Amino acid sequence: MASNAPVGKPTDMSAPHMPKVAGIDSTVPGPPHTTAPLAGVPAAAAPSEPVSPAGALIQDRLAAWVSDLTTLHELTERLIRTASLDEALREVLGAGAALVGARRGMAVLEPADGLGPASTIGLGLAHSDLGTIETVPRGTSSYGRLLDGLPDPVHPERVPDPIAIRDVRTEEGLDPRHREVAARLGYAASYALPLATEEAGRLGAAVWLYDEPAEPTDRQRHLIGLYGRFATEHLARLLQVERARVQVATIAEELLPSRLPRVPGVQLAARHRTGPRGGGDWYDALPLPEGALGLAVGSVSGTGPSALAAMGRLRASLRAYAVMEGEDPVAVLSDLELLLRLTEPARSATALFAYAEPARRRIVLAGAGHAPPLVIGERRTEFVETSLSAPLGMLSCWEAPSVELSPQPGETVLLYTDGLLRRTGDAMDRAFARLHAAASSVPRADRGDPGAVADHVLRTVLPEGLDTTVDGEDVVLLAARFD
Repeated sequence: MASNAPVGKPTDMSAPHMPKVAGIDSTVPGPPHTTAPLAGVPAAAAPSEPVSPAGALIQDRLAAWVSDLTTLHELTERLIRTASLDEALREVLGAGAALVGARRGMAVLEPADGLGPASTIGLGLAHSDLGTIETVPRGTSSYGRLLDGLPDPVHPERVPDPIAIRDVRTEEGLDPRHREVAARLGYAASYALPLATEEAGRLGAAVWLYDEPAEPTDRQRHLIGLYGRFATEHLARLLQVERARVQVATIAEELLPSRLPRVPGVQLAARHRTGPRGGGDWYDALPLPEGALGLAVGSVSGTGPSALAAMGRLRASLRAYAVMEGEDPVAVLSDLELLLRLTEPARSATALFAYAEPARRRIVLAGAGHAPPLVIGERRTEFVETSLSAPLGMLSCWEAPSVELSPQPGETVLLYTDGLLRRTGDAMDRAFARLHAAASSVPRADRGDPGAVADHVLRTVLPEGLDTTVDGEDVVLLAARFD
């Protein structure tokens, strides 16, 4: 093995090259004994016995590599636990700030293919600060040059190099607006890293801001480069998931009613939240002869495109049966069960169909394994007592008695799918109690608007973003307020 000893120095003062340890490049100089380790990583213990200068150097480098490996392991473990793009970008900013020794920064997600989504996240910067930074002409800002830079004509897949500005005041070629913004926000230097790899392409860029003139050391550049490549691959996977979720949600919305009908004597509102994997929850409202109205909600087993296709077929079939014999909800669900059993024997579904006569304020409904409706009014908030029945496709022959109810003027009948209950994470009895409490607490001013009633119930039952949780199921609410 060749020696790296400078000419004229004794051979025993030189140290042989160490092999790479789990991706840590041994050519990056290790820190001297006087340099503190990265935050959260304990310093290596002092040797108990005297060692030779060469051994001390090897031991010092080995301790540095172990420290670097431990740091990267901890940071990447935290990163892979993130489940959304914004959460991952925030984690990247925080980890990068620790690695390069900065206090503030911002990350821009802007995929090179232009298909989105795009977002900007700040660390230690207010929303107005981010807007101020974006007033710097793109071609002169460090992150803008990484995002908009033309690909190498010979190697278009080549990842652009990071951009370090040691001192904004003295750096040549900067736009005057860049210096003005730096002075206004109180930063003196920056380090911009492309969020890009040859496999994933360019997804965006991250820039960290220093309060004083500075730039990362070689060791820091090496570590943030390794972390950045891993982070880009993780972001690319989350980007694929997010795009798939958006596509599924778009397909689901296209399969549901584009608008609700207007029928005298009743006001309608619907809310739909699609889960990340695309479930089969659906709703429908269709005008029927003699001023009647058909209301339906249901849920098809399974997730993904196949569940969406089954949901579309089931909803279309129920519409046809409702037009033919809607005044008998039991007959409608019996026909639907037979169709499901013959055409999709491996699939089950829950459904609830209500035949409403708004002029008479009369509803006849039947359910197949579905949660009971909820009546919300000034004097009562109660679940409708429906007969217990199995879901469609579970029995060789389905039939259950219907029930009749008479909503009072101003009362709202709320139909929903079990995703509203399951997303709470509670046991079913507690979830039902939570739903009842939410319905009971609808403000008096909102009771005249079925949309406001549905929104209040959704916010109260699923607070703190549970209505958009990554692990959640579909949620459907259909509210009908009777005059």
